[in-house]
Amino acid sequence: MARDYYDILGVNRNASEDDIKKAFRNKAKQFHPDANPNNPSAEARFKEVNEAYEVLKDSDKRSQYNQFGENWKNAQGFGGQNPYAGGAGFGGQGGQADMSDMFETIFGGGRGRGFGGGRRTNMRMAGEDIEQPIYITLQEAYEGTKRIITKNGRDINVNIPRGATVGTKVRLSGEGNPGVGGGPAGNLYLVVNVSDDRQFERKDNDLYVDVQVDAFTAMLGGEVEVPTMTRPVRMKIRGGTQSGQKLRLTGKGMPSLRTKNEFGNLYARVMITVPSGLSDEQKQQIEELRESLQ
Repeated sequence: MARDYYDILGVNRNASEDDIKKAFRNKAKQFHPDANPNNPSAEARFKEVNEAYEVLKDSDKRSQYNQFGENWKNAQGFGGQNPYAGGAGFGGQGGQADMSDMFETIFGGGRGRGFGGGRRTNMRMAGEDIEQPIYITLQEAYEGTKRIITKNGRDINVNIPRGATVGTKVRLSGEGNPGVGGGPAGNLYLVVNVSDDRQFERKDNDLYVDVQVDAFTAMLGGEVEVPTMTRPVRMKIRGGTQSGQKLRLTGKGMPSLRTKNEFGNLYARVMITVPSGLSDEQKQQIEELRESLQ
């Protein structure tokens, strides 16, 4: 009994076109004869994977297969003709050219010797991309920074751009897994992780920081010192400022990763403090003030 095409690719029957294509790439690279020179069964598995993909990638063929199973080739609409026999088949001359074209499209490789007549393929397949985490501080994200990573015994200098956020990817071309059959190597992507900062909270390109303001300055107005990513600045506040109120400092946030010389804002959250250790006389004065305000 013929194996189920979905089982061959390792996907369920509701798999999307992208899922099928991804599964095919993985299986094709796994069983590519050039990657399995000492495994005589690999080429058979490779052909099996190609056959499954040829059917499931085509919406019409897939529909027929879903309805009729292994007898789909004889279903109405295909005229009883085996699409893998003769000029349009998998093993024939036309099929060989079709498969070569398919590999050029999917893997970006050149046309090889094909499968016709039992000859082995020499298709070029690009290597897989690799992702690797890299950790920086918020200050490094503000200024931009550098890292040195070791790859295959080589030290590689890497520039992390200013404005990098969690998930920013830095590409190192050709530093991924090697290709098959002379294909190009994949890429290495460094995935940025920005550590939490003790003082600043980041939301996109905006920053938030808590600023303590004494009760009298909050009531009467005055100036407070606000930290920024470069140096503290003095900021005026109005009388009657409430605890939790946000004061905006335009352009004092994080630099934009995409747009040069563009910055987010910094928001100072007012945290009102009250004096402690009051004398009896001071308490009496504050009590009188409270009564006068009611």
